[in-house]
Amino acid sequence: MYEVYINETPFHLVSSKNLSSFSSPNPENLVARYLGKVKFLYHYIDLLEKTNRYQSITLYHDQVEQLIKDFESIFKIVEAAGGLVVNDSKEVLMIFRRGFWDMPKGKIDEGETKEVAAIREVQEETGVQQLTLKSFLCQTNHFYRDRSHQRCIKKTYWYEMATSEKTLTPQTEEDIEIAQWTTIDNFLLNNPKIYKNILKVIYTYQAK
Repeated sequence: MYEVYINETPFHLVSSKNLSSFSSPNPENLVARYLGKVKFLYHYIDLLEKTNRYQSITLYHDQVEQLIKDFESIFKIVEAAGGLVVNDSKEVLMIFRRGFWDMPKGKIDEGETKEVAAIREVQEETGVQQLTLKSFLCQTNHFYRDRSHQRCIKKTYWYEMATSEKTLTPQTEEDIEIAQWTTIDNFLLNNPKIYKNILKVIYTYQAK
């Protein structure tokens, strides 16, 4: 299953045999068969980018790999990496940027591995230098328009990291206003304004 968020609404690409998990009588969840015509994908993307009509869209096909290939062919793909950082008190590192709570992440530089990029981005955005990379957590995908208005999908690879450092220095030049340590329970209790992709990272960590 492939999932990408467009304006915070999930767009799923699934194989026909796994469709039952996504079928719903709710008219706000659109489920449709992909007929192999790439140009028709724009219609579904526009429904999420330009309207609030649906809570989710799911396209299915017998060959889901081909569906994913066709879908990604109409986007510029940008790869990024980031970290869910845990300190000795089992608190996680959260940042507040452009009106949303987030986690440190950024684009992978040419020649960089995902792991090296993830550590570098955490160091740059939060000031935490001594990091131990523990394990890969998950990949998230989200849609955006770049400065030339080109459609893009950012694929972010998330890693669990550990540190004994407590002092945080938010990277203000990247519009980070706050960097703070918090327990997950306390953080979620306050119903924070947070991207659904970041919630996926948190829930993946909690499920370990």
